[in-house]
Amino acid sequence: MRQYLQFGRFGFNLPGPGGKALVMGILNVTPDSFSDGGRFESLEFALSRAEAMVAEGVDIIDIGGESSRPGAPALSLGEELQRVMPVLYALRDCGKPLSVDTYKPEVMREAILAGADMINDINGFRAPGALEAVRDSDCALCVMHMQSAPATMQQRPDYADVVAEVTAFLRERVEAMTAAGIERERLCIDPGYGFGKTVEHNFALLKASGRIRAELGLPMLAGLSRKSMLGAVTGRVVEQRLAGSIAGALAAAAHGADVLRVHDVAETVDALKVWQAAN
Repeated sequence: MRQYLQFGRFGFNLPGPGGKALVMGILNVTPDSFSDGGRFESLEFALSRAEAMVAEGVDIIDIGGESSRPGAPALSLGEELQRVMPVLYALRDCGKPLSVDTYKPEVMREAILAGADMINDINGFRAPGALEAVRDSDCALCVMHMQSAPATMQQRPDYADVVAEVTAFLRERVEAMTAAGIERERLCIDPGYGFGKTVEHNFALLKASGRIRAELGLPMLAGLSRKSMLGAVTGRVVEQRLAGSIAGALAAAAHGADVLRVHDVAETVDALKVWQAAN
């Protein structure tokens, strides 16, 4: 069954479970993403990488200015805006939908004014003012589950039933958003792999992701690319997780994910083409 997702200037008729998932390319504009931390070099690198992703067949580009890796400290509002906004303005006519990865309502407002097509919030739009910041736009909204905060989330993740608790959280946030006047056609969900979860929690969620998607009746985004859950299975360090990342993306697609958030765009696009042809 096809499902429509309003995506700002764009819109997607998602094929649903078994169909070809969309590929969202990760474009991090954090200092540790580049060999030179200067803003000019970072902008030039970001534009070059975005052009490459477009050529590789990316469907969506996700711009992030603040690292959310385990243990990462919070970033100031001003610094995040200085990192994200020049890239967003430079890419808004690239022909692809642009997502901004942020949990700060002020960044959400500025990004929407600049033409962002999606706000991807690791905090599930829980910050005071977040719902008001996005309510009157037409951009897509990705609601993610995270236990605790990036600085502490991996210290002691704990659930009685991770699948039930993540599902309940996502349901509560969706209900809060629709009660605030946000259309369901703009919403998608993300279980938040690696965000306050052990390896066992992550794979339990992956195996149950089709059920979670069906229960909530919304498109699902999956971000497993290069994460430690893959390293735990393969024994590979982050730079050697390409094969594991592709396998994770295909597993997520097989379980019904509609959008795959990845670092390795070309390889994932090719893998999905072969997987889809074989189905």
